[in-house]
Amino acid sequence: QVQLVESGGGLVQAGGSLRLSCAASGRTFSPANMGWFRQAPGKEREFVASISWNGGNTYYIDSVKGRFTISRDNAKNTVYLQMNSLKPEDTAGYYCAAGSTGRLIDEYSYWGQGTQVTVSS
Repeated sequence: QVQLVESGGGLVQAGGSLRLSCAASGRTFSPANMGWFRQAPGKEREFVASISWNGGNTYYIDSVKGRFTISRDNAKNTVYLQMNSLKPEDTAGYYCAAGSTGRLIDEYSYWGQGTQVTVSS
């Protein structure tokens, strides 16, 4: 079983920055492809970014390209999402997931509980 725990969310003004962390643990965990998703109230959960197991490949939804950066530290079993130039439309619960670099929810096997990001205008 793999456990994923997100942290780093909070309230920030538009134009500000936050860094989300996703710590992975579990007896059978090994470096895996990882992704970040987000879900705003009343909307479906959507793909934000993903990273391959060795960090060699990264993928982003168009709306965050140039503002968000996904990275990882396998020695710490942690994946990060650096979010800069935040906009009110980035407000959502952010979830990390393990198992794929794809954009579809069903491609991922494990999910964290999420961390809330609120961007005020």
